Amino acid sequence: MENYQAWAEEVLEKVKEKMVWVSGKNKDIIPYTTDANGNYDDRSSEEKEWNHDDGLNWWTNGFWGGIMWLLYQDTQEEKYAQIARVSEQKMEKCFESYFGLHHDVGFMFLPTAVADYRLTGHEDSKRIAMHAANLLAGRFNPVGKFIRAWNQVPGSDTRGWAIIDCMFNICLLYWASEESADPRFRQIAMMHADTVMENFIRPDGSVCHIVEFDPETGVMVKSHGGQGYAEGSSWTRGQGWALYGFANSYTHTGKQEYLDTAKKVAHYCIANIPENGIIPVDFRQPTQPAWEDSCGACIIAGGLLEVAKHVPELEKEMYIRAAVKILKAIAETRADFTKDCDAIVQNCTGAYHDSRHHFTMVYADYYFIEALYKLTGTGILLW
Repeated sequence: MENYQAWAEEVLEKVKEKMVWVSGKNKDIIPYTTDANGNYDDRSSEEKEWNHDDGLNWWTNGFWGGIMWLLYQDTQEEKYAQIARVSEQKMEKCFESYFGLHHDVGFMFLPTAVADYRLTGHEDSKRIAMHAANLLAGRFNPVGKFIRAWNQVPGSDTRGWAIIDCMFNICLLYWASEESADPRFRQIAMMHADTVMENFIRPDGSVCHIVEFDPETGVMVKSHGGQGYAEGSSWTRGQGWALYGFANSYTHTGKQEYLDTAKKVAHYCIANIPENGIIPVDFRQPTQPAWEDSCGACIIAGGLLEVAKHVPELEKEMYIRAAVKILKAIAETRADFTKDCDAIVQNCTGAYHDSRHHFTMVYADYYFIEALYKLTGTGILLW
């Protein structure tokens, strides 16, 4: 098997060199994306009026802290722990606003409060994380056996909506169950994962983004195209959430069907990776416009590397080679290691039909850096 560790270590040196000044410059904020001048925004800014589910409640707000914890566990430099805790402490206020929180509390508090507790034993972080886990468990629909995704969306009845992204959020419930020895959290997570396995994963390994259930009976009503090209298409970031999410569920439960599902999605992804390694927004989108999503690319790569941990030795190379192909395409053609931009990973897209494409997202940087650490064999799994 080819050794990719040296390559990953070389790229990580560039990452760490850049993050020294990026972290110092942005140590008091919670960034999401960069402006035209390459400067991070601040989702925790009190000078701007935000929507109830934006600002401090914005779903990606845990990833900046997550990057800091990745750097801390590698370098052991206390400054990264201190910067990470800024996000954690600010986000605790989200509990007061409540209505702006939904299923994404996992993304918000796993890479911050849970990571803090795992790495340092910080007791207050455990309290914050358990609070978030209870909020997530409270979104469970016991008839349909799924976790409701969003709160009410104007013009849509979302009471029965579940989304593939939540396969990552349920890791918060696995942690809560392991930490408290209370099986309820794990049971909810597994029932949700089972529902997703049955209703989201198509026979060919492609994945639905949104599935709507009748909230009163739990019967599946239909699927929605969501952030992909159309209903029945294959939103690449959703493929990543499924691939990596089921691998994580296998890690926490040992349930073989979860690993088999992760592999099924992985094989579909591997078969559809373009020759140049650049991942489109949707694997089934038209050739033009050639919209890309580097964020989805990094998540798929991380998922492939996670699956590789759990398969026999002769299987590993297939997953690792595919992940490295994606990561090399990012590192060599879609990464900015200069001081021209606070973010590293470029050309991310939120949704195929959005008016805006090819910008930066802080969680693309998180998953890119995390995948590099997987390749070097250092770093803990924060999920």
